[in-house]
Amino acid sequence: MPELPELEAVCGVLKRTVIGETIHSVKVVPPGGLIVVRDLTNAGFESSLAGKSFQSVERRGKYIVFTLQTQPAPLYLVLNPKLTGRLQLASPADKKKPRTLVFLQFESGGELRYRDQKQMGQLYLTQDLQNIPEFGSMGPEPFDISLEEFRVRLKPYLGEIKGVLTRGNFVAGIGNAYADEILWAARLHPFRKRSQLTPAEVETLYHAMQSTLQNALVIVREQMGDNIDLEPREFFAVHMKTGQPCPRDGTPISLIGANQRITNFCRTCQPGGLIKGMGSARSISD
Repeated sequence: MPELPELEAVCGVLKRTVIGETIHSVKVVPPGGLIVVRDLTNAGFESSLAGKSFQSVERRGKYIVFTLQTQPAPLYLVLNPKLTGRLQLASPADKKKPRTLVFLQFESGGELRYRDQKQMGQLYLTQDLQNIPEFGSMGPEPFDISLEEFRVRLKPYLGEIKGVLTRGNFVAGIGNAYADEILWAARLHPFRKRSQLTPAEVETLYHAMQSTLQNALVIVREQMGDNIDLEPREFFAVHMKTGQPCPRDGTPISLIGANQRITNFCRTCQPGGLIKGMGSARSISD
């Protein structure tokens, strides 16, 4: 699932490439395209977009917000890519990738395409961003929050710290993968209760969040280039690295969970003991 660093890098490319472009035509490929497209204007997705120009592109949390017009009424195209949604800049002659569901063709000849292997993402057309589910309830961006505000916002939460980090109403833009990376950087077990964290550990967590996301953004921008459908993650320390040596101490990385909701961590430098209901966290060598 694309998270803050990937989506911020994508937005940087889109700001250079699509702002000022005018949409000539729109194609939504059924049946998958009809699943991901959500026309909240009820005025027609294709017809409402045709002839409109991109005025701005911004990221908010895990959403990409395209502003198409502000007068006489605003019009936004908002992408929530979820697990497998990806954008692609292409020309009409480029081979269509599997599960490409939406094509926006520009008057200049280029295209912006959306593909989604699992058809879980949403592409909203709306005149009011608050009509998008969960958009208005997002917390602040990680880069915009101070340490003191971080402490205050964290205090009401009592559950496992990884779960808190991935709650969009706490901070926006952090998901399963980067929560693992942040907690590894902070040397905190992902299933530690928030209420068990000391003030010093909270401060360490805050700085780990900032540095992990900033460092990842630099790497992702470099490795992604203009290929915005890529998701560079080979540089990760622990996430999806089950059984590989921890970069800090060499302990095999442990795994809890399955499929795309896995949790990876080092049980040596992120101590935490037994996980309730799961027994001890395992590694490939167990």
